This record gives sequence, C-alpha cells and structure tokens, in this order.
Amino acid sequence: MNITPRKSRSSGRLTLDDVALSAGVSRITASRALRGERSVAPELVARVAEAAAALGYVPDPAARALASARSHTVVVLIPLLSNNLFVDLLEAVHRALHPAGYQILIGVTHYQAQEEEELLTSYLAHRPAGLLVTGFDRTPRCRELIARSGVPCVHLMETSQDPAVHCVGFSQADAGRAMTAHLLNTGRRRIAFAAAQLDPRVMQRLAGYRQAMQAAGCHDPALEWLSPEPSSMALGGQLLESRLASHPDVDAIFFCNDDLAQGGLLAALRLGIPVPQQVAIAGFNDLAGSDQMWPPLTTIRTPRVEIGESAAAMLLALMRGEALERSCVNVGWELVRRLSA
Repeated sequence: MNITPRKSRSSGRLTLDDVALSAGVSRITASRALRGERSVAPELVARVAEAAAALGYVPDPAARALASARSHTVVVLIPLLSNNLFVDLLEAVHRALHPAGYQILIGVTHYQAQEEEELLTSYLAHRPAGLLVTGFDRTPRCRELIARSGVPCVHLMETSQDPAVHCVGFSQADAGRAMTAHLLNTGRRRIAFAAAQLDPRVMQRLAGYRQAMQAAGCHDPALEWLSPEPSSMALGGQLLESRLASHPDVDAIFFCNDDLAQGGLLAALRLGIPVPQQVAIAGFNDLAGSDQMWPPLTTIRTPRVEIGESAAAMLLALMRGEALERSCVNVGWELVRRLSA
C-alpha cells in the first residue's frame, strides 16, 4: 500500500484524497468508508482505515458539515468556567450529547454582552447543529443572530412563559423569596442580602428577597450589600467584616452565592462571631464544601445536573425534528436547612 502523503498545497494538511490514493480507492469510497456507511465492502473499509491510521489523517468536521449540510457540533455559551455550577452543567450536557454523536463547543461570555455577540457571530458561521445559551439577558443583535440562524436553541437556568422559547431552569426569584422567608420564620428581622457579580440571576434572587422582606414589613435598602466584583470567598469575608462593623444589629445575611457565604462563615469564625446565635448565614447553589463548613451552610440546592440533562434532551429532540410535549421545563430547587441558619 502506498502511504506517501500528498499534502494540500494551501494548508499543508493531509486530505481525503491522500487517504484514497494510499488505499487505492476513489475519494467518494474513502469518504463513505470513514463515515461507516454499510454500502462499502468490509475489506475496503479496512483498507481505508489502515491508510488513514498510517498517514495520521484526521477528518475535518467543518468540511464534513459543509459537504453534508449537517453538523455534529453543539455550541454551549456559559458565563464562567471558574464557577463549579457551570462545570457540573457542562458535564451533564456532555454525557447526554456525546453518545448521540455530538461534540460540544464551549464559549465563555464572562457576563459580557459584547463577548457573547462576538462568540455567536463566530460560532454560527460554522453551522452548528444546536445552541445552548445561559439565561435570556442578551442584546437585540444576539437575539437576531439566533433567530435568523434557524439553529435549534435551548435556554438554561431560567424559565419563560413564551411558548416559542425553549428553556430549562427554575425561578430564581421564588428561590430567593423562599430563603428569605425561612430566615424570617426563624425570628430574624434585620436580614441583609449580600451579592456580587450582579448578573441577571443574582438580581432575580434579590427581587425575591425584597418581596419577602417587604411583605414582612422588614425591608431596609441599607441592608442590600451589592458589589459588582466577581464572587469569591475572599469577598464574602470582606463583606461580612466591613458591613457588620457598620450594621451591628444585622441578625442574618443571605449571600447570593455559596462561595460568598463560605467566605462569610470563615470570617465569622476568625472574628469570633457566633453563627447562627449572633448572625445566621445562608447561601445559594449548594456548592461543593458547603456541607463541610462549620457550621454547615444552609443554602438553596440548584439542580444544575438535571438542567444540563433536560436541556440536552430537549435540544436533541429539536435537532431531530421531534415534537416536544412542552417548551419550558421547570426543574425546581430545594431549600437545604443546615446549622448556619
């Protein structure tokens, strides 16, 4: 078998023609053999596979998609890779899509509308089979790009009443309201809401907090501690220390994320502030380690694995042209009561 490669003049890459030449078959036979089509004789499939392996040939998925008018790539846009919430979600999406023959192309927006716009413009040019995007807060240009592309799209982490929108998530406001109600039910009245990043989902949790506090006649805007900085344990500790110094009557703090709350718990331990006796502390998302803090953190458990699995299943159905029973799946959430509040 001739295995001398004849690389593309323009790119220097091995081509399908090289494989066909080495295997002694036509280009179309080599293509069908590599795709696993049953119309190709087994001995020819073996020859083509041997030639491809010997040459180190790797099929170009973009070229294959253009040739077949089909893609096996799904674009997933998330705000951050440093947040374990989105890592868990991505793992679930991968486990659902990979066995179906789809590869994931991840785009990180850093909560920046312009970055999302640039990513969508670039990725949609490659004709992906489907889109998974986080939330609904995006520019009109992004909405137009998605709508005009005709690519099936499922929104993650939030829900919508619009039957034309496909989404899997839960009510962030309801979860925020429930946690605040829990703190109120334990007798707390001076409840602060400490938040960072201030992305749309954090602000929805804040709205739920406000509703519960206003209904109880306890709302004080001075107890909304909002920072635009990225969420972190260090910031959580700083917020607890600095704000309790100026508001010593605060008897509970509802942190918008568990990493902030974990930092708050560590700062309280360092400062000798008894939790929950002097101040109760609650978080959101039930991230890894929250149950190992002292005291263990009361939080909202968000079903990101279920969101990933359900969104992937919904997208698979859309990509296959199957009918859906419902366009919106509300996976709910769970209030996890531990010793911190």
